[in-house]
Amino acid sequence: MNKKKGDKGFESPRPYKLTHQVVCINNINFQRKSVIGHVELTIFPTVPNLNRIKLNSKQCRIYRVRVNDLEAAFIYNDPTLEVCHHESKQRNLNYFSNAYSAAVSAVDPDAGHGELCIKVPSELWKQGDELKVLKVYIEFSLDQPKGGLHFVVPDIEGSIAERGAHVFSCGYQNSTRFWFPCVDSYSELCTWKLEFTVDAAMVAVSCGDLLETIYTHDMRKKTFHYLLTIPTAAPNISLAVGPFEILVDPYMHEVTHFCLPQLLPLLKHSMSYLHEIFEFFEEILTCRYPYSCFKTVFIDEAYVQVSSYASMSIFSTNLLHSAMIIDQTPLTRRCLAQALAQQFFGCFISRMSWSDEWVLKGISGYIYGLYLKKTFGVNEYRHWIKEELDSIVEYELKTGGVLLHPMFPGGKEKDNPTPHLHFSIKHPHTLSWEYYKMFQRKAHLVMRLIENRISMEFMLQVFNKLLSLASTASSQKFQSHMWSQMLVSTSGFLKSISNVSGKDIGPLIKQWVDQSSVVKFYGSFAFNRKRNVLELEIKQDYTSPGTQKYVGPIKVTVQELDGSFNHTLQIEENSVKHDIPCHSKSRRNKKKKIPLMNGEEVDMDLSAMDVDSPLLWIRIDPDMSILRKVEFEQADFMWQYQLRYERDVVAQEEAISALEQFPTPASRLALTDILEQEQCFYRVRMLACFCLAKIASSMVNTWTGPPAMKSLFTRMFCCKSCPNIVKTNNFMNFQSYFLQKTMPVAMALLRDVHNLCPKEVLNFILDLIKYNDNRKNKFSDNYYRAELIDALSNSVTPAVSINNQVRTLDSLNADVRLILEEITRFLNMEKLLPSYRHTITVSCLRAIRVLQKNGHIPSDPSLFKSYADYGHFVDVRLAALEAVVDYTQVDRSYEELQWLLSMVQNDPVPYVRHRILSMLAKNPPFTKNEESPLCSEDLVDHLWKLMNSGTSHDWRLRCDAVNLYHTLFGLSRPSCLPLPELGLVLNLKEKKAVLNSTIKPELGATYTELTNNPALHGQMIIFPNSEDENLSIEVSTNVPVLFQGVKRKADTPLGSPLEPGQFSNSQEDEDIDMDTVHDSQAFIYHHLNMLERPSTPGKEPPTTDPVMVSMPATPLSVFGKDPHPTSKHSDHHHHHHHHHEHKKKKKKHKHKHKHKHKHDSREKEKERDRDQIAFPSSPASGHSIQSPSLSD
Repeated sequence: MNKKKGDKGFESPRPYKLTHQVVCINNINFQRKSVIGHVELTIFPTVPNLNRIKLNSKQCRIYRVRVNDLEAAFIYNDPTLEVCHHESKQRNLNYFSNAYSAAVSAVDPDAGHGELCIKVPSELWKQGDELKVLKVYIEFSLDQPKGGLHFVVPDIEGSIAERGAHVFSCGYQNSTRFWFPCVDSYSELCTWKLEFTVDAAMVAVSCGDLLETIYTHDMRKKTFHYLLTIPTAAPNISLAVGPFEILVDPYMHEVTHFCLPQLLPLLKHSMSYLHEIFEFFEEILTCRYPYSCFKTVFIDEAYVQVSSYASMSIFSTNLLHSAMIIDQTPLTRRCLAQALAQQFFGCFISRMSWSDEWVLKGISGYIYGLYLKKTFGVNEYRHWIKEELDSIVEYELKTGGVLLHPMFPGGKEKDNPTPHLHFSIKHPHTLSWEYYKMFQRKAHLVMRLIENRISMEFMLQVFNKLLSLASTASSQKFQSHMWSQMLVSTSGFLKSISNVSGKDIGPLIKQWVDQSSVVKFYGSFAFNRKRNVLELEIKQDYTSPGTQKYVGPIKVTVQELDGSFNHTLQIEENSVKHDIPCHSKSRRNKKKKIPLMNGEEVDMDLSAMDVDSPLLWIRIDPDMSILRKVEFEQADFMWQYQLRYERDVVAQEEAISALEQFPTPASRLALTDILEQEQCFYRVRMLACFCLAKIASSMVNTWTGPPAMKSLFTRMFCCKSCPNIVKTNNFMNFQSYFLQKTMPVAMALLRDVHNLCPKEVLNFILDLIKYNDNRKNKFSDNYYRAELIDALSNSVTPAVSINNQVRTLDSLNADVRLILEEITRFLNMEKLLPSYRHTITVSCLRAIRVLQKNGHIPSDPSLFKSYADYGHFVDVRLAALEAVVDYTQVDRSYEELQWLLSMVQNDPVPYVRHRILSMLAKNPPFTKNEESPLCSEDLVDHLWKLMNSGTSHDWRLRCDAVNLYHTLFGLSRPSCLPLPELGLVLNLKEKKAVLNSTIKPELGATYTELTNNPALHGQMIIFPNSEDENLSIEVSTNVPVLFQGVKRKADTPLGSPLEPGQFSNSQEDEDIDMDTVHDSQAFIYHHLNMLERPSTPGKEPPTTDPVMVSMPATPLSVFGKDPHPTSKHSDHHHHHHHHHEHKKKKKKHKHKHKHKHKHDSREKEKERDRDQIAFPSSPASGHSIQSPSLSD
C-alpha cells in the first residue's frame, strides 16, 4: 500500500476518487441535542461499472440516498456496536480483542470498507459510460449523539445563547463518521463546501474561508458558508457552534480567536504571543503557513486539551488565563505551539495509512521541541527530552514495547507483531490511550535520533521539501491524481532523507521504527593506575520484556582533571570491557583550574577524590542518542562533583537521583550548594529539595542544626528582623517563586527519630500560611497557597490507634486538629473567593483523603462524591474521583466501585468518563493475581457489557474499558466466574454449527482459531430482552435461522449478531440485486406488521421509531423455498434464564441437536448460497445504540 513518492503516487483502496464534498447542516437543536443535514459527495469511478459505494457513518440515521438524482438502495451495518454475540458466554479478553479487531477492520476505510453500502442504480452503470461523475446525496440526522459531536447545554436560566450552550466536534483519530457520512480516511483528500444554519445569536466556526453569512427572512437564523479549497481528509474537518465572542488577532489579521461569553479579556492575554509561534515555524520551515486563515476556538468540556483540524484548532477553555497567573502561562504556550505544528504536519500534510502515522506525529513533535528550545531555553528542552525518554523507557519495560511502524505482511491478524499487548495495533481505534501517548513520544524522540544522524540543517530541508511538494499539489485544482503528494508515507519520507542528505539511515529505522523495545545498560568501571587507563564495563540486558539488543556506537564522556574528553565506543557483544586511556595524570599537588565541557574553567575542592585517579565523573550516552535506560555505578564523590560542576541539566538531575543512595554530610553539602546557586536551573533546584529531604530523614541520628532547608528559606524569603514571618509575596523572579513554592512541600517530608514530621517544621508551615500576604503582588498566589496545603498533607503520618477507640474530634491529635482547621478554612474561603482553576479546593480534597488514609478521621467517600458531581470544575471533579478510586481500593468497597462504573456510563463529560477508567486501571481495586471480595460475576458482566456495547460511541473509552478489564482479570476467563455447567457443550455446539461440508478444509484449525474468528459463528436472531418472548415465537416461526457456515478471512464481517438497526454486509465484492433485497425486506415487514422504514426510497421518515428487531441473516434464495421453522424461543429463553433446573437444560439441548442435524442435511443448498450476502431487514437507525439489548 505504501507506494513510494515519485512513483505513480498513492494507490487508493477504493474503486473511486472523491473530489469534492458538501456538508450542509440546516438545523441544530440544543434542547433536543439533535442535528439534521445532508451531504453530497462528488465521485469519479476508477473502475468500469461501479455498482457499490461504501462510506463511513456511525450513529447517523439515514433517511434517503440519491445518486445523480435517482433514488438508491442502501445497507447499513456497524459491527462495532456490539463486538461479541449478545448471548455469547465468552468472557476472555483474547476472544474480545480478536473480535473487536475484526469488527474495526470490517468497516475500515483504509481497506475500502464502510458501515454504509450504497447500491448505484443500474441505469447509471449499465450504460457503459465509464468515467461518469456520480453525485451521491445523503440526508441524515443525529439525535443525542454519544460521540463525535459534543453538546454542552448548561442547566441554568436564560435563552440558549445566554446560557453559553455550544456544540463542537471531537473524537480520537478518524471520528468524523460520527457526525456526517464521509470517507473517514486520512488518505482520501477532497475540497469542501460547508454550510451551517444556526440561531442568529450563535456563531458557527468551521474549516476554510468564510465566504458569507446569510440571514433568513425573519432574521431568526443565519447560514455560514465556508469553502476549503485545499484538499483535506474528512477526519480533519470540524465544527464549533456557540455564542462565541470574537477577537481578530491584532498582529495577524488572518487569525481569529473565539471564546465563550465573558472570557474575552482572558482570550486577549492568552493569545497575545501566538504571532511569535507563527513566525518561528514559518522561519525554520522556510515555508508560509499553508492555509489562508487560522481560527482558535476555546470550548468547555473538551475531549482533549488541543485538537487540530484544517485551518482551525479547538482548545479547552481551561487553558485561558490572565496576566496574574504564572504557572499556566508556559503550559498554554506549549499547547498553542503543538496545535500550530500539527497544522503543517497532520492537517495540511496527511498520511497514506495508519502505519505512517509515526512520521506525522514525529515531525510535528520534533518541530514543537525546536520551539520549546527557542522559547524556554536549552535547559528546559533537555529536561523535556529526558522526561519523555524516561516515560517511554518505563512504559516499554513495563508493557513490552511500542512499535512505530506496524507491518502486517499478509494482512492477517495472526502475524501479530506485538504479541505482548492485550490489544491489536492494526488500527488506531483498538489502541489503549496510554499506548498512543507513548507512541507519539517515541515518534518525536526517533526524529531527534534521525537529526543526530543527518544534522538539523538537512532535517529542516526534508520538511521543506515535503511542504513545497504538498503546496504545489494542493494548487492543482482539477488534477486530483496529483493530490497524493499531500500524503506522507514511511518509504517516501525515508527516500526524501536519502535524497537530501545522501546518508543511509536504514539501520537506525530498522532498530527504532520497525521493531519495538528499548535498550538497558548497566555500567561500572575501575581505574588502572599502572597503565593510566579507565577500564569501563558496559553490560546489556536484552532478555527482559521491552528490551532489545543494541549493536553500534555509544558515546562516553569522561571528566578528568585536565578537561572533559569524549570517547565513542563500539558496542558488540553482551558484556563489553573497554579500555579508555586517560589524558591527565593524577594530581601531584598542582593547584590549577579545571576546564569543563562548556569551556569554562573552575576551581574545585579536590580533597574528596581518590588521590591516585584523575577521574572526576563519567557519563554514558550524555546526549540521549539511544532510547535507553542506563544504570551506572560510580563513587558518591563523583556524583557530588557531577552535580556541582557539570553544566548539563540532565547530568545534574541524574546525579541528584543517584545521591539519594548516599546519605552523607558531603551529599547534604552538595545539595545545599545547588539550592543556594541562583545560576542553577530552577527545576534542578526543585529536585534537590526533595532529595535533601530524603537524605535528611535518613541521617536523622547524625543531623545537626535546624531542619533541612529551613535556614535557607528563612534567609531567602523571611523578614530579617523576625525570621518566622515571611515577607510579603513578590513573585517577579520566577525562579525563586518556584523554589519558594517547592521548599515547604519538601520540608514537610522530613521525619524525626519517631518517624513523625518535626514539630518545628509543622509550625513553620502553619506560620507561612498565617502570615501569607499577597496584597502588593502583581501575580496571583493561588498555586503557592495550594502547595502550602500539599505541604500540610505531606506532614501527616499514620495515627496511633489505642485499642480501636472511636475517632472523634476531641480525640484528634493536636497537630492534626490544626491541619484540619486550616483545610476547612481554605475550603470555606474557596466557596466565597474561588481561586484560578480551583487549585486550592483540589489540594484540600487530596489532603482530606490523606488524613482519612492515615486514620485520623473516619474514612468516608460521601464528601468526595458530592464534589465529583457534574457541574463542579473539572479539576475538582477529578481530584474527588481520585479520592473515591483510592477509597475503593483501600476499603474494598463494592458500592463505590458500582458508583464509579455507573458514572462511566452516565456522566455527560467524555474526558471525565475516560479519566475514571484510567484511574481505576492505575489504582485498581484488585488485580488478576489476587483473590478479592470485589471480584464477582456481576462485575465481570458489567465491564464486559461496557466494553462490548456500552462504549461503541467513543473509541478511547472502549479501549480504556478493555485496559481495566485486562488489569482486573488478565487475558483469560476471569477466575471469579463459575465454570459453566454446559459451557463446554455450548461452545462445542457453536463449533459444530459451523463445522459442515462448506468449511471442511478448516477442520484442522484449532478450536481457538474458530472461536476467535467471529465471522465463523452462526448468525442467530437476537432479541433485545426476555420481555419480547411472544414476539420472538411469532418471528421465529416465520423466518428460518441459517448458520452461515461460510469460510471468510478474519477481517471480514462481523461476528457480532446484528444490532437492531444494523445491516449485515459481507465485505466480499459479490454482485447483488438490491431491488430484490428491498422486496424481501418489504415481505418480512408485511408479515411483522411493522412501521415503515426511513430507508424506504422516497418515503418520509416515520415520526416514531420502528420496532427494533433484528432479523436473521437469510440468503435471498431461502424465500423461494419451503423454510423449515426453528424454535429460537428455546435458545433465547435458555440465555436469559440459565438458572432453570438441569433437566430442562438437557431437554433443550437435545432439541437443539435435532435442528443441527437438519441443518447438516441442507449443506448442498448452503453451498449454492455461500457467496451471497445476507441482508436482514432493518432501518438504518442511529438509535440502535440506545436499544434495550445494550442496557438490559
